[in-house]
Amino acid sequence: MLSVRFWGVRGSIPAPGSSTVIFGGNTSCLEIRADERLVIVDLGTGVRLLGNYLMANDFKKGPIDADIFVTHTHWDHLIGFPLFSPLFISSTMLRIWGPISTTGETLESILKMQLDHNFWPIRLSELSAQIKYEQMQETTLDLGDGLFVKTKYLNHSTLCLGYRFEYKGKSIVTVYDHEPFMNLFPTDVNASDYDEVTAEEGERVAKEENEKIAAFFKNVDVLIHDCQYTEAEYHNGRHGWGHSFYERVIPSVRDASVKKLVIFHHDPDRSDEDLIRLEKEWQVKDDCPSTGGLLSKLNRLNRTAVIIAKEGMTITA
Repeated sequence: MLSVRFWGVRGSIPAPGSSTVIFGGNTSCLEIRADERLVIVDLGTGVRLLGNYLMANDFKKGPIDADIFVTHTHWDHLIGFPLFSPLFISSTMLRIWGPISTTGETLESILKMQLDHNFWPIRLSELSAQIKYEQMQETTLDLGDGLFVKTKYLNHSTLCLGYRFEYKGKSIVTVYDHEPFMNLFPTDVNASDYDEVTAEEGERVAKEENEKIAAFFKNVDVLIHDCQYTEAEYHNGRHGWGHSFYERVIPSVRDASVKKLVIFHHDPDRSDEDLIRLEKEWQVKDDCPSTGGLLSKLNRLNRTAVIIAKEGMTITA
């Protein structure tokens, strides 16, 4: 069985408080289980709760052994690392995977910097767990026991990888933090710097890159996709911030035969009330009066279920 449990669903910064009780305020952390194999995606603040759970449950059966895949090294995806309790147990075995850095730092050096004495009382060298660090580009890895992972570069302000986990004919894909590829060149023929050839090339390249992302999650059982913004928010000064919006993502699964689309990486200012409203809005949103709503149309055409991520939620592929 291949499943995913959500321990952190927020983006950018933790958002605890009375307005985020239902969906949760911790930043990105996923627990993926391929039968007995444990995979963790991202080390946001949700990993503290996961670590406590592992020590109270899995540790009774034997040492914690896990592969940790970091999507990228922005702080909200690493900030929970020092509070992951299995780090302080000598029998713990961790393989931490992440994208290469464009500036030359290793994944280990970046985590070490987070544990600098200016920021935290415990050094990386003082952790008891056995840790191995691996940096990747686009590739396919055989993790053993029939579990494979494919990686894909996403569109973000730093190198960021999407992951496709495949196990016994089932699959889970992560596509966050990710912004749709857009034409970066002027398309207004009246603009002073408009160039027809450049504009057409920009359109072609953006289309090709978006098609590559769609191919990456085609036919997947569970797609966990960045949806930090609404379209209005995105067009209000958030271009280039590296995140997607509902109106773009949800229709994009139509031709990809995605079975379950999980809306993820909620904006820290998005309250429970906001998310409930958005969920209801998308359930009744109508492209065609005869369809009974956009989501209903998607469900009929491609058997796609659309789910807004919530802490504690478990989904089976």
